[in-house]
Amino acid sequence: QEDLVESGGGLVQAGESLRLSCTTAGHMFRGLDMGWFRQAAGKEREFVAAITWNGDNTHYANSVKGRFTISNENAKNTMYLQMNDLRPEDTAVYYCAACGHVSFLGGYYQCRPSDWGPGTQVTVSS
Repeated sequence: QEDLVESGGGLVQAGESLRLSCTTAGHMFRGLDMGWFRQAAGKEREFVAAITWNGDNTHYANSVKGRFTISNENAKNTMYLQMNDLRPEDTAVYYCAACGHVSFLGGYYQCRPSDWGPGTQVTVSS
């Protein structure tokens, strides 16, 4: 019944890896950029990564560059976030989102989500 559903979260030790998946409902997000956000307990939601519909361009928060990789597989209506070298500060609920609005104000990429999934918990122990 949900339009976006995340999976793949779990408990890992620092330095290990996880792959998150986000499945979407049919073609309702066709043509939109898709992204990942996260929210740690007691903190505000923050941007993690985004990808264009055709997969030709990606964007990452500075905190995850070189460690996380976003990808999509449109034939399966699925988006992925490969997370390597996880750190305790990566602990958060991770949400996939459809970027209903995209801007480059000030020379940086900004995804403004129009739809969210319910989230999946990622916990990294030290």
